[in-house]
Amino acid sequence: MNGVELRNVTKAYAGLTVMEDINLEIADGDFLVLLGPSGCGKSTLLNMIAGLEPTTGGAIHINGRDVTDLEPDERDIAMVFQSYALYPTMSVRRNIGFGLKMRGMPKDEIETRVAEVGELLQITPLLDRKPSQLSGGQQQRVAIGRALVREPSVFLFDEPLSNLDAKLRADMRIELKRLHERLGRTIVYVTHDQIEAMTLATKVVVLDKGRIQQVDTPENVYRRPANRFVASFVGAPTMNFVDGKLAQNGEDIVFDSGAGCLPLINVPIEARDLVGRQMTLGARPEHMLFDDTGISSRVLLAEPTGPDQYVRLAVAGAELTARSGPEQIFRSGADTRILVDGARMSLFDPQNGQALLRA
Repeated sequence: MNGVELRNVTKAYAGLTVMEDINLEIADGDFLVLLGPSGCGKSTLLNMIAGLEPTTGGAIHINGRDVTDLEPDERDIAMVFQSYALYPTMSVRRNIGFGLKMRGMPKDEIETRVAEVGELLQITPLLDRKPSQLSGGQQQRVAIGRALVREPSVFLFDEPLSNLDAKLRADMRIELKRLHERLGRTIVYVTHDQIEAMTLATKVVVLDKGRIQQVDTPENVYRRPANRFVASFVGAPTMNFVDGKLAQNGEDIVFDSGAGCLPLINVPIEARDLVGRQMTLGARPEHMLFDDTGISSRVLLAEPTGPDQYVRLAVAGAELTARSGPEQIFRSGADTRILVDGARMSLFDPQNGQALLRA
């Protein structure tokens, strides 16, 4: 297999296992994002792929070659860090070409490669400037250029946009997406920012406490979370959760929280096999529908965001968030009615959090 493969990789510090039995296949040309909260192990995993951290057990293969015991410069990878780590006394041109110079590449070939990378990243006019004369976004482009010029088979990015402001992050996401489409190289990218993960990735790996929770496309991670952790971590505002059980109400299926029954529409056939079982219902704000046939709810708070507004509701003994368009007016204390789109709900086991039903 071309790309990156991790086989039963573990990592321990002083006898404490922080990553256990990690198995992961990253196809050639994938843009794979390692996503999770601080301390979940995503940077540790990236550093093991890079060779900056030794594994305690298991094996790492890059392009079919076992690189577990190889040094970083023997793995055919290039890494871009959170800090730009540019040489302040060198020009952009020399920063980008320095690694090639250390490898003994001829000067004219270095100049050719630097020029090509400068054009690709649109930094040609900056090549003779020093890092102190560049903006944060420009410095990050130089750091990426230093990786690109080596022409590795795998690029590793460790939260490269976290030092940029919101607009620059959005701009750089677009640039990285275009860059991947043009180069077609394998990228492994670490972030805790779910927007970066959802917009950049061809595949997302959600991590928590050193374990893989789900590996899937961004769409499936959002729409079909494998467990309650993934459902709660991915999405803003977070998914709504209500404990209770599915119940039969005449010909209809409702969700009984014990303090009220949430009406459901478009309930899938598979859900009928779960009637009467204790579970947790998960519904994203856009899956909560304002409808006159719904259950009576009290408006607690409305948060306009421009194109949408998020409405916090007291309903069926719980506080839930629903999404609405900007044209409807919600006032605190007012009554409204809500129901749940059963076709897009998730149902979780209350004991282990695993999905019983995924939309």
